[in-house]
Amino acid sequence: MDTGLTLAQFRTGLIFYFIFIASLCIREWARAWTIDKLGDPNPAAQGRLTLNPIAHMDLFGSVIFPLVCIFFPASGIVFGWGKPVIPNPSYFSNPKRGEVIAALSGPVANFLVAFGASVFFGFAHRISPATEQLYANVLLVNIMLAVFNLVPLPPLDGGVLLKHLVGMSEITFYRISQWSLLVWLAVIWLNPVQVAFITAMNLCSMPFELIYRLIA
Repeated sequence: MDTGLTLAQFRTGLIFYFIFIASLCIREWARAWTIDKLGDPNPAAQGRLTLNPIAHMDLFGSVIFPLVCIFFPASGIVFGWGKPVIPNPSYFSNPKRGEVIAALSGPVANFLVAFGASVFFGFAHRISPATEQLYANVLLVNIMLAVFNLVPLPPLDGGVLLKHLVGMSEITFYRISQWSLLVWLAVIWLNPVQVAFITAMNLCSMPFELIYRLIA
């Protein structure tokens, strides 16, 4: 039995990947911009205040891993990440508040893209209903990125929020961060974890889908 990709499947996968990369780069740019405005000069010095995808892409997290997830799916979830934009809280007037704002900036950016897409594609649907699938992909990718990064596990954004919520020490945060990605990539394939993750995505998608339906 032929298990190869058809041309249509390959094209659909590439479109999804380009949406993924664009959304990922918007997220990382928003994070870099926020950290810069908070007073940290490092994002500018590292060339991260740009929407150029190359500045934000990680070979494994932005290319290899998401492409494998898209074209050789073991589940309905596509994961990936960009080069981290790590703030230096010593530059912030209020280090704790600055770290929290920086952590929230990425997910907020993805939610704003989801909102903008819901409005834009809602009107676009009136002209061409065929745009609905493109909207569904944009919404899926941005909600997926937001929820993934809000998982309360260092060094993800949710892990930073957890650190300040429970008063976690920097050394504990660092030690957990060293192994957390491997642990997360292992447990995400477990069915209960996938169900919880997809449920969270569905709940976060509902307000945006409602906006889209009201406009369309």
